[in-house]
Formats: sequence, structure tokens, C-alpha cells
Amino acid sequence: LKHIFEWRYNFASTFTHNIFISLYIFVMEYKLPETMKGFAMLGIGKAGWITKKVPECGPLDAIVRPLALAPCSSDIHTVWAGAIGDRHDMILGHEAVGQVVKVGSLVKDFKPGDKVIVPAITPDWGTSAAQEGHPMHSGGMLGGWKFSNFKDGVFAEYFHVNEADANLALIPEGLTPVQAVMLCDMVTTGFHGAELAKGKFGDTVCVIGIGPVGLMSVAGASLMGAGRIFAVGSRKKCCDVALQYGATDIINYKNGSIVDQVMKLTNGKGVDKVIIAGGDCDTFEVAVKIVKPAGIIGSVNYLGDQDYVKIPRVEWGVGMGHKHIHGGLTPGGRVRMEKLASLIKVGKLDPTKLITHRFKGLEHVEDALKSVGGVTKVEVSLEKKNAIIECNDYVDVDTLIEAVNKEGYSCKK
Repeated sequence: LKHIFEWRYNFASTFTHNIFISLYIFVMEYKLPETMKGFAMLGIGKAGWITKKVPECGPLDAIVRPLALAPCSSDIHTVWAGAIGDRHDMILGHEAVGQVVKVGSLVKDFKPGDKVIVPAITPDWGTSAAQEGHPMHSGGMLGGWKFSNFKDGVFAEYFHVNEADANLALIPEGLTPVQAVMLCDMVTTGFHGAELAKGKFGDTVCVIGIGPVGLMSVAGASLMGAGRIFAVGSRKKCCDVALQYGATDIINYKNGSIVDQVMKLTNGKGVDKVIIAGGDCDTFEVAVKIVKPAGIIGSVNYLGDQDYVKIPRVEWGVGMGHKHIHGGLTPGGRVRMEKLASLIKVGKLDPTKLITHRFKGLEHVEDALKSVGGVTKVEVSLEKKNAIIECNDYVDVDTLIEAVNKEGYSCKK
């Protein structure tokens, strides 16, 4: 890590004669290896560990080592459903916080050693799409989603981040890596569902699917001022957490038709807004049936299979019911991460309620990924304690350099 370390010595009380006190500055470069291991998609239906070259760092970019990772159901869709097509030897993962180990020559705001939030969506901010207000589609539809889409992801010893100044955010003081890693995708995507539904004060909202993204949609809708919030799910853990995040009613689809239950509870009126955060292509049929005329449906669900979305003709007002459907990929970038982090810092959001399983060490990524289907959210921690070399007495420079080099750094005078 290219840190500048300063050692100061105060000899005033020890020496009675004048001495010249030297200040030595050491530039410590982290030795990036040539290769790294990562957990990758080998092909549709196949995943495993591979060895790849450590990525190169462009002038605007950064290389980061992960401190905490979170597997996602999107990884499941990508590998085992082949949702975005075949990929070979592509490292998986798009949710990480980490420590910067290298920055490009034009990076201004970050340096090696910084602990950072890495959003799942890392747009190219100079593109026309970004300038038109759609950075998540820079370079083409879904082009801001690079990690584990068309670029190696974060389930590796090191990973590359494009446009570091625009796509990284410092982890604020007081936030842990575990809290921060929930911001990368779960919080921002869930909140985007509420944004797509254009929530207003007092709205009646139905969130379909209360996995981690849906739970954050519940929290987002509540923060945006929703009144009554229906949360559709069946797992007790998820239902309990949904109530903690602001849901007022639980709709258990195992107890009967979602449509029937919602319409009964709203006296046949339906809801103002629907957020789709789970289900499949057929879920849109439910959403259209329960939303009021002129209501809005916001979808952030990753549709992993089926070819067509089902929209019921009559309940859609034979095409003229002003029932709007907005499906979108969450925005990315630094500013969004900083703003979402502020909600945690001031105590308005606690994303750790999402976490049910924790693993220690990169080698457990595969185990964590296999756990995703039956739990709320999984977190893998990789953080190590910083190596600290204490010098209680004066040591000569060569001795200090030798001690630092033993810790795996390259120390230069």
C-alpha cells in the first residue's frame, strides 16, 4: 500500500545537547501478485475456482481488495438459469466493500489504503446516456452493470473499478464494512423500486417479494412517506423484518390469492403503488390487477427466465387504464452511495437486519452462494487487522525497513 508513514521522535527531555532530528519518510508499496484466485462462472450451470491475472489499473481506475462481500440471487440467475447468456471463466459477484491497493495516475480523491464502498453499478460517466440522466445504461442497455455481467466481478482477491473518483465512496467513520456492503446493491436497488413507483406521502403501497431487495423497498417506501404498506411473503424471518422496516400488513400468498387478499383489505379499491422485488414474469399480472387506475408499478426484479411478461388486457383498462409500469436498474456511483450511507450514519436505516448468515474468509464464497436461496442475506467478511510495527525506542532506518518488509510490504528509504 502506497502509504506515507512518518515517525517523529522527541528527544528534548532526554538530551541536554543540541541534536539534529531527522524525519524519515517511507513509501510502502503493496506488492500486487501477478495472479489471483476468484470464484467464477465456468459456463451455464457450472461455477468454480479459477486463477487469473490481477487486473491492470487504468489512469482513472483503481484496484481494490475485498473486505466484505455479499452473494446475490442475481449470481444464481446468471449461472444456473443462464439469464444473461453463457459466460466462460467470468468471476462472479457485484457486492463488495474493500481497501484500495492501487490507483491510476489521474485519480484525485482516493489513495491506497482507503476503505471504500463499491456500488454494484459502475457507469461510464462521460457517455451520452449518463449525461442524459441514465448512467446505469451507459454504453448500452444495462451497460452500467459491469461486474459479473461482462467484466470480472468481486469474488476475487483483487478486482478492478473503472472511474474511481466517480464510482467509489469512502466508508464513513462509524460504519462497519458489514453495514456498508448492504448499500452496494440491496439498499440502492430496493430504494430504487420505491423511486420507480414514485411514492408520495400517504400512499398505499404493496411490495411483492420481501427478500433483501424487497425489504429495502419496504424501508424505502416508508421513508418516502407511504401510509399503509402491504408486504407479500411467507417466510417468518422476512415477514418479521418487513414489519420492523415499516410494513403494516403481511400478505401470505400461501393463504390464498394475493389479488383477493389485497382487494379485500382495500375494500376493492386496490393500491396506489406496487413495487415488484420478487417473483417472475407472471408477477406483473398480479401487480396490474391490484394497482388503481393511474397507479404506478415499479419493478426492480431480475427476471431470470421466461420470455414474455404477462399483462392482463382487461385489468390494464384494455390498454387505456393509465396503469404505468416502470422497470429499472438501480443507479450507481459515488454520490448515491454517500447519501445512502448517511441514512445509516444518522440512525434512519439499519441494513444489518437483512443478514442471517455470516462467513469468514474468501474461501467460503462458494458456501455462502449456495446458502442464498433459503435465507435473507449472506455476508462474507475478509477484513484483516492492519499490521502495526511499534517502535518504543529509537531504531535505525535499516532495522525499521527490515521489520516492515517482513510484513509483506516493499519499503523504500
